[in-house]
Amino acid sequence: MRRIEVLCIQRMGASDRDRIAAVDPAVHVVDAGGWFDGEIRETWPAFASARYLAPTAMGKGTRTERDALLAAAEVVLGGWPYPLDLRSRAARLKWFHQRPAGASNLLMGDLWGSDVAVTTSRGVGNTLAIAEYAIAGILHFARGFHVAHDGVFDHRAYRPLAIGGKTLCVVGAGGIGQDIARLASGLGMRAIGTRRSYTPGQALPAGFAALGGPDALDGFLATSDFVVVACQWTPETTNLIDAARLARMKPGAILVNVARGEIVDENAVADALDSGHLRGVAMDVYNGEFEHPPPERLWRDKRVLLTPHVSGMSDADRHGAIEIFCENLAAYIAGRPLRNVIDWAVGY
Repeated sequence: MRRIEVLCIQRMGASDRDRIAAVDPAVHVVDAGGWFDGEIRETWPAFASARYLAPTAMGKGTRTERDALLAAAEVVLGGWPYPLDLRSRAARLKWFHQRPAGASNLLMGDLWGSDVAVTTSRGVGNTLAIAEYAIAGILHFARGFHVAHDGVFDHRAYRPLAIGGKTLCVVGAGGIGQDIARLASGLGMRAIGTRRSYTPGQALPAGFAALGGPDALDGFLATSDFVVVACQWTPETTNLIDAARLARMKPGAILVNVARGEIVDENAVADALDSGHLRGVAMDVYNGEFEHPPPERLWRDKRVLLTPHVSGMSDADRHGAIEIFCENLAAYIAGRPLRNVIDWAVGY
């Protein structure tokens, strides 16, 4: 029986490790979680290392030992951040799975565009937590909570909005977007949205009153009181929400971004805030979040709620990375197609 060498460079518990090993007798799991932290600290921007690595995390083993682990691996389960030169050091590598859902996380390394099959946890992350963050961002500005940061009571400064009966546009009606629409409709909002793969006439996901392809976005923006960006970052979606699209939004609209910073033109957002066209903006991401702090122009504006990519966090971990990895591992061994393989041309 051929042995399948599975290298785990993502920290995990013993129960998850046992679940992977139990997929098939041919699976041999090597747990190297944390071994590459020192290399990551040396090769990634200091801002990213400080954000994602514990202060004392310096890795394990020698470079020779880590090279040997990669050289023997046929399958690698990784997380974020990851060794940027992983492909060049893993000659036998056939398949890499990353725990995050976004494919753009891999753009910096040599796996992108390579001959290795790469899969993501798209659709099985902590989508509900992210959806709750989006709704909370809308409520924060709709209820005028940002005004309370002034340090003095001024009841005349509050101009609360009712969210019931309002229209919410979800840009990217995937797993996260569908949870957002479901929660929004439960609060009395009318949820509409776009998705790249939409086919006219297809059944609407729960919570959506209308759905369209990318060409429907401009029309949807013009009728929406709230807009949530939840799509993948690809060349097609870079600066998707630019000055022209911000101008199409209704005056006083609220914008939330739980996707990637590169999808939204942040200078245009700042201009729209300065002009009073936007009521408020909640951003769990920003352009260059792995290299530097947020832009000062947004950072100091009380109409901007900025958080450090934490929308997926909660006390209830519903992340399905191990489940989809085990499902794909069984498919890999059986020679069946894998789920969530990145299409390099499309970008996710």
